[in-house]
Amino acid sequence: MDDARHARGPDDGRPAPGGPGPRAPGSRGRSGAVGHRSPRTGTEPVTAQSPLRLRLLLSAVFLPVFLAGAVFFGVWAADTGPGGSPGRGPLIALAAVCAALVVIAVADVAVVTRRLRRERDADASEPR
Repeated sequence: MDDARHARGPDDGRPAPGGPGPRAPGSRGRSGAVGHRSPRTGTEPVTAQSPLRLRLLLSAVFLPVFLAGAVFFGVWAADTGPGGSPGRGPLIALAAVCAALVVIAVADVAVVTRRLRRERDADASEPR
C-alpha cells in the first residue's frame, strides 16, 4: 500500500486515525447528534445557518406536487384504453415514481422536523 493513501485513510478522504490531517481523531461530533456541535475552525462564516429549514421548505412544497402527480398519472393510466398513447405501462411507471418521491418527501419532513426539534430543545437547555 502506498504511504500517501495509507496516511489519508479510507478512500473517502478522511485522515486515518493517528495520521496527518486537518483535525484530531474524534474532535468532531456526528452531524445531527444532540449536543455534539463541532467547534468553530475559523473557516465557516459566523452567521452560517443549518440547511434544515430549506430542506423542510423544499420537502413541504414538493410533497403535494408529487402526490398530485401520482394521482394524476394513476387516474390517467386507469382511463387509458388498449392502444392509447402513451400506453398504460409508462403512465403506471410515472405514477410509481411520483409515489416513491412522496414517500421520500414524507420521510424527509419527519427527519427534518425531528432534528429541528432536537436543536431547539438543546438550545433551550443550554445555560447562557
